Amino acid sequence: MERVRVERLDHLGLIASVINDLGLVSRIDARLTPDEQEAITPGEAIKGMILNGLGFANRPLSLTPQFFTNKPLDLLFRPGVEADMFNRFKLGRTLDEVDTYGCDLFFSEIALAVCQHEAIDQRFNHLDTTSFSLSGAYVPESDAQAIAITHGYSKDHRPDLKQAVLELMVSQDGGVPLASKSWDGNASDTQIFQDRAEALLSTFQGSPTPRYLIADSKLYSADNAAQLKQLGFITRIPGTLKLVSQVTSQALRWATWQPVDDATRYQRLDLCHYGMAQRWLLVSSEAALQRAEKSVSKAQKRELETVQKQLFHLQAQRFETQESAQAALSTLAGAWCYHQVATTELTEHRRYAGKGRPSAQTSVQATLWQIQAKVCPDAEAIHRHKQHKGCFVLGTNIDASALSDAEVIAAYKAQSQVEGGFRFLKDPLFFVSSLFVKKPSRIQGLLVVMTLALLVYSVAQRRLRQELARQQESLPNQINQPTQRPTLRWVFQLLEGIHRVRVRVQGQMHDFIEGLNKVQIKILRLFGQDVCQIYQISSG
Repeated sequence: MERVRVERLDHLGLIASVINDLGLVSRIDARLTPDEQEAITPGEAIKGMILNGLGFANRPLSLTPQFFTNKPLDLLFRPGVEADMFNRFKLGRTLDEVDTYGCDLFFSEIALAVCQHEAIDQRFNHLDTTSFSLSGAYVPESDAQAIAITHGYSKDHRPDLKQAVLELMVSQDGGVPLASKSWDGNASDTQIFQDRAEALLSTFQGSPTPRYLIADSKLYSADNAAQLKQLGFITRIPGTLKLVSQVTSQALRWATWQPVDDATRYQRLDLCHYGMAQRWLLVSSEAALQRAEKSVSKAQKRELETVQKQLFHLQAQRFETQESAQAALSTLAGAWCYHQVATTELTEHRRYAGKGRPSAQTSVQATLWQIQAKVCPDAEAIHRHKQHKGCFVLGTNIDASALSDAEVIAAYKAQSQVEGGFRFLKDPLFFVSSLFVKKPSRIQGLLVVMTLALLVYSVAQRRLRQELARQQESLPNQINQPTQRPTLRWVFQLLEGIHRVRVRVQGQMHDFIEGLNKVQIKILRLFGQDVCQIYQISSG
């Protein structure tokens, strides 16, 4: 024996196989022309960034060569690829090429090809935005297309940091990203959603099958009504509209609830608003009512503190008449939401002429009144607020013959797909500190790469769950209970500890995969022949 080398494989072989099967490298190289003098192509560079991100190795992109130092690169890429080829200069140039091609166009073309390859159902399209907080100084861009890294409303609750905003639209089928766009750090959701709705008009109208847009309440506005009228949409109607409060109060009085399941019920109202014939569904659920209970209880406690301060200052005042004292108290009570006056006490204060202690003959110059009050919870108002807060209104212009009320509610609840994608992208171990690149144009390119990583992740997770359902199999979850819907992140943890051992004997190299157990072999076989070949196991 002359030499032994141990390389860490873990779940990276699975991810590399999915990337290869989707043809991502060739699709990228067809758009970002490879330089013959470069050791690796742009597609391979982006594949390396995706593997680094999905490696959850707590390393930024600048340390990608270090990440690949102990990895079997001939398995993950091709023979001849070395770790130092993924240096920051090559990765930076690749991000510049993505930006030059057009980040939005680049991602949408790749995503469309992947969706066709995977037969992704694109009927329901979930739209949302998030912000990425950024540290450090940024080189000013001469390119007018580059985003502005600036302060804005921070969904990370870091108003002290500048940020970039990412718009993402995913499918309900597997949460696969369909469209992505980066925006200035101070861009508003209302404007973003309006632009996206306008951009989707031709796509949706030209689709051979119906496609629907789903988003939160920022989608629904008077300015966006012209675009929404031509789209099939499902959205939460903003609670700030007076009509929503009126509809909610009316529906609560009617109490003609229809069940969706054991925990959810709704009432339907057909109306015309913003010039559109719509269905509005007032939805109430056990979970929402529990949240409303906590929210109203907190608000009631805060109001009680305010009320007590108001009454303290009120009793220090003197009024010329009893009526004016009562009026002052009524003015205060009129602003209370959760409390009402329980008892009042009026005290007479006489003001005498002259100085000193008055005698029986001293004339009364004026009579003033002091009012003191005690409050108690307004049970009826509290119940009413809980009922209101435990409901929300969904609006849609989709005909009931195409989508039932229950399907509309289920489609909106699946908005968690895009929120799950954002949680994945903002995981501290995913592309950690990678947004410290200095050029806004490269940040745009990097956000595209991060979304491509989410694309690969969601496709792999969808394949796994479909195969488990098809074979009627399950995997152990975190508490060792069987599940048919594991997260791919958990599967990555199950695949830890797999290594490739390379042994050179008499000039010949022999490879062995070490560390496989029964659960890992079961997982790998679910992904098919190509993955089994990488891990040197039989496919059945």
